[in-house]
Amino acid sequence: MSRKGTRSDRKLIAMERISILFSKAEDFFSWNQEYSHHCVRSARLIAMKERVKIPPRLKGKYCRKCNSFLVSGVTGRVRIYRGRVIITCLNCGSHRRIPTGRSKKSNGKEEN
Repeated sequence: MSRKGTRSDRKLIAMERISILFSKAEDFFSWNQEYSHHCVRSARLIAMKERVKIPPRLKGKYCRKCNSFLVSGVTGRVRIYRGRVIITCLNCGSHRRIPTGRSKKSNGKEEN
């Protein structure tokens, strides 16, 4: 019997820890921003080590370049420009462009 546990158990534990670390980052952001950045770095390291994806609801909450926790107006700027949401990290200046979910049009009429 292996001492490390099964692969699925380790993935579940990793996902739980990642969500806990992101919630701690939100809780402690007003108290200490460096601690919240550290929580994000730790969560990303756990995800990389266990080869699990960070859930989409948490992906937009950190900067991919400097691993800082993004809060609108404090460490991140959110703008809408030409059908895209542009998230700018105010620590390192990197941009993330996310297309908005516009409906497809054909000859000026919407398709259902």
